[in-house]
Amino acid sequence: MICALCTRQARGFGASDLRFPPATPWRYPLNWVFCSRRCQAVFLCALNAWLKQDPPLEEVFVLDLTTVEQAALQACLKGFAEAATGIGFDKPLGAYSEAEALQVCAAIVEAWTEAMVAHHEASKHPPLRALAAYETPVDRALAAQPDVNPGRRL
Repeated sequence: MICALCTRQARGFGASDLRFPPATPWRYPLNWVFCSRRCQAVFLCALNAWLKQDPPLEEVFVLDLTTVEQAALQACLKGFAEAATGIGFDKPLGAYSEAEALQVCAAIVEAWTEAMVAHHEASKHPPLRALAAYETPVDRALAAQPDVNPGRRL
């Protein structure tokens, strides 16, 4: 599941649509899941604004990164170092031209994307509350069966 607001990995925060009575399927939208309390609050405030019930935002939100995102940030350092090496470490960041700054940004975004894709490709099942991949009884039963037609492609 992905966050309904920022498309990061959802981590168990959800919302109900209280405009509908209990026991109706519209009250519990399956795609209203969020990665953090911040995204949940922003979504609900936007929903309330859409419903003309906009409360003022007074809370200061803090972004809390998952362990996967922290590892992706570490991978971004390599991309940043490669881009900065090409430009030169002796040049201050404020003196970068627009093209050089875009080169550094592109290297960081590419490293982030590669790290996140590598994580999701390595996980066997879609991430749910940051659970590790596991083997199901069906997987064990299928692995124990001999392949009756090894040349057949699915």
